[in-house]
Amino acid sequence: MTEPSVRWTALQQRIDQACRAAGRDPDEVTLLAVSKTRDAAAIRALHQAGARHFGENYLQEALEKQPALTDLPLVWHFIGPIQSNKTREIASHFHWVHSLDRVKIARRLNDQRPASLPPLNVCLQVNIDDETSKSGVSLAELPTLVEAVTALPRLQWRGLMAIPRADAPDHNRAAFRTLAMTLSQWRHTIPGLDTLSMGMSDDFEVAIAEGATLIRIGTALFGPRN
Repeated sequence: MTEPSVRWTALQQRIDQACRAAGRDPDEVTLLAVSKTRDAAAIRALHQAGARHFGENYLQEALEKQPALTDLPLVWHFIGPIQSNKTREIASHFHWVHSLDRVKIARRLNDQRPASLPPLNVCLQVNIDDETSKSGVSLAELPTLVEAVTALPRLQWRGLMAIPRADAPDHNRAAFRTLAMTLSQWRHTIPGLDTLSMGMSDDFEVAIAEGATLIRIGTALFGPRN
């Protein structure tokens, strides 16, 4: 087996174990390969190992790689902060956006999503620990953003995303649980919500136990950066 295949298989085994421990079906959890700073060849190799979903943080870097990979059935996720002058390209070149946290950006993504493409899948980023250094809407402000996004026809609200603090003694269990409970409450009025984007290399097993449906993994899949 190649190195990408070994890493992919090892991560899938850990996901399966975490799901079984939580009484969940492993098919409920999507492994998103965070491919920032990785070149097209590395993405192609990981696709050959089994990866389909790839997450990019930096628009220009993603736009440089994507043309070399158009022959592959990849699903592209934008997971970084969104600047107003980047929305047109993001709306045109991605299937998903995980980091939506402002009404202004939502409207721009909606207006600039090409009519030839299906609605853009979006997760609303929640600043679950109210950290001043992080992007995301507060839980108190979330209803205002929800109201705006659900009124935009070119966006499809799928769920919530969060990046909890790195030093939580409970490996972010409380933060993940809060995010899951928040989504559950919204599903009473919007049944189609199905995505909890939470959990990274150090805490994804805890995230799965608390209901994550999409985990974002970088180094453990691609290996250390050169």
